[in-house]
Amino acid sequence: MHDVTRLAALVAVAEAGSITRAAARLGYTPPALSQQIAKLEREAGAALVIRHRRGATLTAAGELLVEHARRVLDELERARHGLSALAGLSGGHITIGTFTTAGIHLLPPVLAAFRRAHPAVEVNVKEYEPPSGLPALATGEADLVLTHTYEHQPDPALPSGVTVEALLVEELVLVAAPGHALTDPAEPLPWPELAGRPLISGSRGLANREALEALFRREGLAPPVVAYETGNYGMSCALASGGMGLALVPRTVADLAENPLSVRRLAPPGLHRTISLAWRSDDRSPALATMRSLFRNTGKTTPRRPHEEPPR
Repeated sequence: MHDVTRLAALVAVAEAGSITRAAARLGYTPPALSQQIAKLEREAGAALVIRHRRGATLTAAGELLVEHARRVLDELERARHGLSALAGLSGGHITIGTFTTAGIHLLPPVLAAFRRAHPAVEVNVKEYEPPSGLPALATGEADLVLTHTYEHQPDPALPSGVTVEALLVEELVLVAAPGHALTDPAEPLPWPELAGRPLISGSRGLANREALEALFRREGLAPPVVAYETGNYGMSCALASGGMGLALVPRTVADLAENPLSVRRLAPPGLHRTISLAWRSDDRSPALATMRSLFRNTGKTTPRRPHEEPPR
């Protein structure tokens, strides 16, 4: 059976005539939407989209599938409206807190699916650098928060009455300029190889910097040499691509980076980041329950390498 989200992506491409325009309409990045179309093509066992300079057109198989997909999506939309009325999702608003990379890679498909299902519910988004989103829940400033923790650093204090659920665990990988000598070997990179080399990381106090320094201490290494400080992984990739230094970024970020990069895994114990969803434990809103379910499903379907473990 074909995934409904991918069917909707194909319909959007058919209507927009372009991967880029369809991605903007759905809240995806173009590479992420292309991945959805590629998966649908594998499921269908046929090419569905032809990409060209002016945009994208459908093959005969794509046209056939879109015709059926529209009927399926229309029926689902009618069902959703009926269920929304029963569940009390015909109004109100939700405020979601997020951090940058989750806002780029995890949040858009969830918001798009929720909006299609419950267009009458207003959704606002605020950005918080973890763990500052957690107190926002306690004060009512946010209703649902995406946050993260890194290995080798203390867990943040959890406000009373807040529930936290892990969505996915991301491996951090080394990224460097194309052809960098450290990224040539296939085997994982031993940590001592990073000692004394210019690194790109967050400023002191940010979670990824604290985790990096804690791991260096644990491995008996001198403190890392951070040549460039930025809390934005996109900028980290851009600087690494330009030869300014080496950066450790989540695998998802490296896979979808716009800049050309060389990538290498790190030797055990490695470094991982857990993305979690948090909410007020006593909140019984049907809208929030639906949103949490969408986030769980997105976390389960986030692409992982064969060596990566599912969320714990």
